[in-house]
Amino acid sequence: MSQYAARVEEMDISGIREVFEAAGEDAINLGLGQPDFPTPEHAREAAVSAIRDGMGDSYTSNKGIPELREAISDRYATDNGQDIPPENIIATAGASEAIHVAIEAHVQPGDEVLCPDPGFLAYEQLVLLAGGEPKRVELRDDLTLDPAAVENAITDNTSLFIVNSPANPTGAVQSKRDMAEFARIADEHEVICLSDEVYEKIVFDGEPHSPAEFASSDRVIQASACSKTYSMTGWRLGWVAASSERIERMLRVHQYVQACASAPSQYAAEAALTGPQEPVREMVSAFEERRDVLLDGLEDIGLDTPVPKGAFYAMPHVPDGWTQKMLDNDVIVVPGEAFGPSGKGQARISYATSTAELKEALEVMRTVTNSL
Repeated sequence: MSQYAARVEEMDISGIREVFEAAGEDAINLGLGQPDFPTPEHAREAAVSAIRDGMGDSYTSNKGIPELREAISDRYATDNGQDIPPENIIATAGASEAIHVAIEAHVQPGDEVLCPDPGFLAYEQLVLLAGGEPKRVELRDDLTLDPAAVENAITDNTSLFIVNSPANPTGAVQSKRDMAEFARIADEHEVICLSDEVYEKIVFDGEPHSPAEFASSDRVIQASACSKTYSMTGWRLGWVAASSERIERMLRVHQYVQACASAPSQYAAEAALTGPQEPVREMVSAFEERRDVLLDGLEDIGLDTPVPKGAFYAMPHVPDGWTQKMLDNDVIVVPGEAFGPSGKGQARISYATSTAELKEALEVMRTVTNSL
């Protein structure tokens, strides 16, 4: 008898972790997927107050405190024009758990799940954990996901496809037309569209949209979090929103793997969502400035780069051996193939770091590129 579960044996250790472990202590880190800004002070204070008042000592409702779910519901109504009642929302341990419970509740052993390639590396691993079979869908040249490619990849065994906009690792933002098409595909083919919207507020060009805005059935599930928008990656507070029937199935998974999200984090998230939004605007403005510095530098070096319209990543096309040579010169970038085979020949660069470090790293990029 095998000592380990077969589904776990199929899973891989993150390629990002491998890069980090190989880097020197003083390396410039352009691999981190988290903002370098502090959590807004009013969110921190809300958590401190909750702890002092004893509200962080106990379990909350499995779905999360009513105040937080009401704040999330109000945000959808105000920002997206969506009517999502608080009872159709579960507070989770980050968007990662939201995606996990959505997949576990909807994917049966042997089901195909369509994942963007390159795409966030957790998608395929969570599908494997659920006993499903990841099926990669290559992106367009501009690194957006083509609805036609998704539709063509659907078979009788497909249960779910994943959309991520703005996207990790590409920074690409899907158009309104694309999102409407994803909703149509989910409705007509009777498959689930899982929309990962964790970067939805970090958009530089155009407006973010969700397939849920255009769906005529309940086949779109939305996952999001405070992690990126409010620089709260360590707080582990996200949510999943869906129809009441789907929420109840996901709740069955959530209550046994997590019970409830961290209570102090829930109070912090409520404050982040309902309090001043100026810290978000300042952060997004800074990211846009950094993006432009990076893109100008990459263009000067001669590295072709699709223009990212959101998040804080860029994926230039790079020569063979480039990412390793960068690491040898104490600059961490992540090889594109860590996010799927279609990422080969590219590298993910995070500009969630200071402009000074970006400029220093660009000089190293110039030297490395000229040496290959």
